[in-house]
Amino acid sequence: MSELAAFKRAKLSNMFGLSAEKLLLLALLAVLIIGPERLPYYSKQLGEWVRKGKRMFDNAQVQLKSELGEDFQDVDWKKLDPRQYDPRRIVREALQEEKRNPNAAEKLNRAKPPQKQLELGETPPFDPEAT
Repeated sequence: MSELAAFKRAKLSNMFGLSAEKLLLLALLAVLIIGPERLPYYSKQLGEWVRKGKRMFDNAQVQLKSELGEDFQDVDWKKLDPRQYDPRRIVREALQEEKRNPNAAEKLNRAKPPQKQLELGETPPFDPEAT
């Protein structure tokens, strides 16, 4: 659970591309612009919106888990994050792999060497059992 907490802290500290200081400054400006008379009403509205958004997110998460089934409960989604892949590392690891002997399927899937062309007047090979 500590990874999730660290993720949430990182997200909160840089929400919408704003640092914590900028968010605090925006909140202070909102308090000054709204004024002390309307502040409780707008604070209540903001709280309701946040709770409603959290409820929607939680419901979507529960629905997604129920629709995906038991097989996806244990999936480590961080391993599937495309931002973690470094093409340079992938190429480097692929180049460092030892050359191994190909299996039968790989041997069959290789490109065939080009056959020599028939000379003028030469008869092509014929297999009577193949026809």
